[in-house]
Amino acid sequence: MLNAVKRYSLQVRLLLATTFVLTLARAITLPYLVVYLAQNFDLDISAIGLIIGGALIVASLLSLYGGYLIDTLRSYTVIIASTLVFAVAFVGAVVSRELSLFFTSLVLINLALAVVDIAAKAGFCTLLGLEERAEVFSIKYTLSNVAYAVGPFLGVALIMLDDHLPFLVSALLGLAMCLSYRRWGERSAPARLDGSPQAGFFSVGGQLLKDRRLICFTLGGALSAVVFGQFTAYLSQYLVVTLDATQAAHYISYLVATNAITVIALQYVIGRRISSRHLMPWLMAGMVLFLAGLLGFSLAQSLLVWCLAMLVFTLGEIIVIPAEYMFIDRIAPEHLRGVYYGAQNLSNLGAALGPVMCGFALAHLVPVATFYLLIGSVLLAALFYYLGARH
Repeated sequence: MLNAVKRYSLQVRLLLATTFVLTLARAITLPYLVVYLAQNFDLDISAIGLIIGGALIVASLLSLYGGYLIDTLRSYTVIIASTLVFAVAFVGAVVSRELSLFFTSLVLINLALAVVDIAAKAGFCTLLGLEERAEVFSIKYTLSNVAYAVGPFLGVALIMLDDHLPFLVSALLGLAMCLSYRRWGERSAPARLDGSPQAGFFSVGGQLLKDRRLICFTLGGALSAVVFGQFTAYLSQYLVVTLDATQAAHYISYLVATNAITVIALQYVIGRRISSRHLMPWLMAGMVLFLAGLLGFSLAQSLLVWCLAMLVFTLGEIIVIPAEYMFIDRIAPEHLRGVYYGAQNLSNLGAALGPVMCGFALAHLVPVATFYLLIGSVLLAALFYYLGARH
């Protein structure tokens, strides 16, 4: 993978580095966010979930306009502004004494990260040929998983030194990438490829609503994200209900480690082989692996079976995420790549829905019904992917 990165131009490497560092900065605060909200704002667990999930939902909706800005303005300008907002928002989170200000800071952190992510995807499509994009999407996703594997450990170490250090270090990382992009980012790239005036945001939104392929793939992506977006949350919920707390914590630690090791080891190897000419077979293979993994979870009676099911489940994740990127790349008009990727980012709404749906199932149905609901979500996602490809 490192040899592949060395072959890329400075601009591609800079986009990869920017998304990696910002994701790392976000991951550093993850282990302490729940504790910080409980200690500083005296919130119960349901209110904390509402704050964290609500911030992600609001940021996902606003990222659609962020994608529009990427198509309208220079990517250089948008990335500089987003990384600066990212840094300032972490400072705002530290100094805020009002819950509304802290919530606004969380929204801005998630929004800035989403906009930079969209800019990176659009930039890869501009800077690289069609056949090279599967590889770079896989590298980007691998780096994101490395960041989420390393970040929480750094966050825990920083917390031991000072309660506010995770937020301040994350702010410094955002500022460092802002200055780095200001120094080495491509300033001469035009905002528009053809120089024609950009349509208004609502006009562009109307155009998106007419693209049935985009609608189907956005719905398919949201339903897929219900399954893999926050799988640790619903697996933790299930294990706490079916096992004692100590055993549940033991199981979930092994499952998270299995997922991280599998992604880091195999994402690049598998993802670079996904061909734009055979996206639907790849996507359907990913759906089948999700189904097999969920069935394995529903039948698992030992830690070994849980880990094997997680391995199969993660293989589906490895395939589906870059394949979704490539499909959006294939259908997006050149002048609307940003807003198309912004629409794809709405799949985060599905990620926010997953734990809520599973919590309802655990409260009102037999525990194993959780996995049957998730299997239904996978089947619906596969149907929407098929409809999108047919159009």
